[in-house]
Amino acid sequence: MSRRFLPRLILLAPLCLAACMEPSRDPTSPYAPGLDPRGEAVDPMLVGDRLLAAGEYELAIDAYTRAALDLGLTPKVYAGIGTANLQLGRLGQAEEQLRRASEAPDTPPEVWNNLGLVLVAKGQVEEGAATLRRAYALDNGASDAIRSNLRLALAMLGERPYDEGQEQEFQVVRSGHSVYKIRTANPG
Repeated sequence: MSRRFLPRLILLAPLCLAACMEPSRDPTSPYAPGLDPRGEAVDPMLVGDRLLAAGEYELAIDAYTRAALDLGLTPKVYAGIGTANLQLGRLGQAEEQLRRASEAPDTPPEVWNNLGLVLVAKGQVEEGAATLRRAYALDNGASDAIRSNLRLALAMLGERPYDEGQEQEFQVVRSGHSVYKIRTANPG
């Protein structure tokens, strides 16, 4: 190297080091911040759930797939991927993944609800209604969405769904040793 270029190289060295440093983050910039290799990774299941709630189903599938690399193919991962595929209209894939998710002993009612919706959409209304009944029972009737889905499935079967207008109060009354009867609360 000639002596003529050496002073220029010494002057450029601080500029090169400055370019290699992490760029300052401008809060008004419309661009996402760069990757911080020292930062901690966010739980991919949480990312998938948030993307699913935001309607970004393809990205949610990617996040759940990353979660499967860390956790394995757990029922929660299958449920997330299946729900995203249901939202994308991929009923065959959604059914397979939601069935795998429902194999767990502690399957939440939402998974059974989604599986029931897939089955009804595929024309398997009887199995779908039975699955929605299971979701309704596990949920103790607390979810309006599950109740509504069950009513629609039962209507498709031609069965008369539960009518809230006929709701009555019942009491369990003891009528002897270890004998109980159910009667209306307001006999009249």
